[in-house]
Formats: sequence, C-alpha cells, structure tokens
Amino acid sequence: MFCTQPTLHNPTGATLPRERREQVLQVARAAGAFVIEDDFARYLTGQATPPMVSMDEHGVVVYIASLTKVLSPSMRVAAVIARGPAAHRLRASQLVESFFVARPLQETAVEFLGSGAWGRHLSALHAEIATRRDALAAELARRMPRAEPHLLPRGGMHLWLRLPPEVDETALVEEARRGGVLVSPGRMYYPSEPPGPRIRVTHIAAANLAELSEGVRRLAEALDRVS
Repeated sequence: MFCTQPTLHNPTGATLPRERREQVLQVARAAGAFVIEDDFARYLTGQATPPMVSMDEHGVVVYIASLTKVLSPSMRVAAVIARGPAAHRLRASQLVESFFVARPLQETAVEFLGSGAWGRHLSALHAEIATRRDALAAELARRMPRAEPHLLPRGGMHLWLRLPPEVDETALVEEARRGGVLVSPGRMYYPSEPPGPRIRVTHIAAANLAELSEGVRRLAEALDRVS
C-alpha cells in the first residue's frame, strides 16, 4: 500500500503533475499494491490537477476527500471512492461506520454542496488563500531571508521553510512559542532522519494580515535569538 497526498502535499505544498501520477499508478499496478490518495486539500486551490482516481482503470486507487478543511473544522464529513475488491471491503465496513456521523450533519453537507453557495464559497476561499499566501511569503522574504521556502504552492494552508543548517529547529519552535507564535517542527514529517532543519508555517487560520505580519516579525526575532 502506498499513501500519497498528490495535491498540495502537507507540509511541502507540492503538487504532482499528471505524468508523475501516471508513473505512480504504473508502479502500483506492477507491484500489486493499492494507492491511498489523500486529497484533503483539493478544494484549497482553483488549479487542482485531476485526481489519480480519475486515471485509475484497474481499481488500484482508494480515494479520500473531506469537507473539514474547506468548510469548517466541525464539518466531519468525508468521502471515499474505490473500485473492485477494495470497494467491496470498504462498503461492508461503511454500512456500520456511517451510523456514527450525525444525519443532520450529512444532510447539511449535501444541501450546501448542491447549492450555488458552494461555488461562491470556493471562489472567495481561493482569493483569500492567495492573498494570505502572498502576504506571508513577502513578509518571510523581507524579515527572514535566511529561511528559504521550498516552493510557493498554488493553494493550501502552509509554507514549508528550509532553515540554515546550523539552526536547531526544536529550539526555534520553542522560542517562537514563548513569543506567541505557533509553528510546526519539520522533523515530525519525516519517517527517518530529516535532511536538515525545517519548519511549517500556516497562513489560513484565524489570523488576519496584520497578525500574520506580526507573527513573522516575532518568528524572525526568535530565529535571531537561537542562531
């Protein structure tokens, strides 16, 4: 089994191009393996690549999507798409699991997704994400030029930063926390030894643009103190 987030990967923000997705499917078919496509961020961009499940003709992909990130943290409604043997096994368990999701919540999700408000919500969300992403990237470049972004993602919630090799990321995360700024340490995202210090910073939270700027200022001061 191979688990992947091909669209706006967390934490790097990378998106696999169509050619790379087809390569993954070819390798999985040759190995007799399943691909778990975690498409949690599909609606956090207006430029999403077609999902791998749409390219799958052999029942290799088990596709997972959710409304939690795009609508509300309390909207705990998700979708699973699968074919063939995987679908049969998942359907049997889903008959039981679906009883634990409140029906009013499911009905609310269905009504909203079928209304014109869904499209308007996505348009507003994509514009806000772009504004926040660009503002955060500009502040980081101005105040923390030593912290290099992995890339500027086409959407999503995070920026993935490479720190100077001499920086202790654990110390930076703790120093930032004491200054009122929460960032994620990079080490937790690697299954083995990381290639160097990294942190994940988030822009689509409760903070407004002024608070994002202030957060970067405090983070830059924390970086200076631990360097």
